[in-house]
Amino acid sequence: MKLISQIFFLFVLTIFNCYSSENTNFEEWKKNFKKVALANNISEKTFNEAMQNARFLPKVIEYDRFQPEFYEDTKTYISKRTSSKKLKKGIDFYGNNSNLINLVEKKFEIEKELLLSLMGIETNFGTYVGKMDIISSLATLSYDKRRSEFFSNELLTLLRLIEDDQIDYKTLYGSWAGAFGFFQFMPSTIKNYAFDYNNDNYIDLKNSEDAYASAANYLNKIGWKKNAHCFKKIELDKNIPIKFLNVSAGKIHSKKKIKSFKKYIKNYSELNINNENQKIAIITPDKDIIPNAQTLSPAYIVFENYEIILKWNRSLRFALAVCTLKEKFRNEI
Repeated sequence: MKLISQIFFLFVLTIFNCYSSENTNFEEWKKNFKKVALANNISEKTFNEAMQNARFLPKVIEYDRFQPEFYEDTKTYISKRTSSKKLKKGIDFYGNNSNLINLVEKKFEIEKELLLSLMGIETNFGTYVGKMDIISSLATLSYDKRRSEFFSNELLTLLRLIEDDQIDYKTLYGSWAGAFGFFQFMPSTIKNYAFDYNNDNYIDLKNSEDAYASAANYLNKIGWKKNAHCFKKIELDKNIPIKFLNVSAGKIHSKKKIKSFKKYIKNYSELNINNENQKIAIITPDKDIIPNAQTLSPAYIVFENYEIILKWNRSLRFALAVCTLKEKFRNEI
């Protein structure tokens, strides 16, 4: 028992020392980042006010290393995010906001079903927008080495939005990754696509009007095509060359005309393909998380709209879940 107690004490001491070291190094990083911010025309006043309470958050690093997209198989991932409970909640939300949603759909040419799907998966229709201090989250991820450049740019963008009075830093609570509002916009997305729909001279992404219009504006600008296909599930012949299969969302490759893959798709006649010259890619999303997985199942052909959702969130499973829930809404509203 004494030995166990000693081991436990040493474990706790190691963790404490690790966090103490991180905090010390983090404060040094903040000093250096301030120089970068000032060089990018962020005023000292804005930096000091916004960053005064920024702290290193170990939990953020844990979340970053253990995202559901990294470990849940496709069936589990999709079923969790497209449940009958979520579908009902979305139908109820639409019933209470149909005038707004229909107007936004018409103005931006983005299906209401897609907007409902994204909001449902991102924040459960605005009921969970996150409680993390976004500035601390972005600072932690900027300090961390894994994607430092990306998150440093996001933090600089956020400071610019604060500097320009477009965002009040005191309201910045959201996801562990620094996303904000009903549709979980990153700072760069806010800067480029957020929309003051109700013309009150303030973009409020926790307000249905601005949030819905901003999401629709974003999707419209990045190229979503209304009423076009997203994906179709397929059964692959075992003889298909592995080089044609996409197992990662990093960059979709081997896009060819559908007819080029026809001989490899066993259920081709059931897909109701109208244009065999349309370009598609094939994804087998479970290969990257299941050791020695059979790469041929599940498999999907994906269209241009699917890749648009990847611009929103670069995850094969996320895009599949969004399009699946979208189709469920199409059958109900």
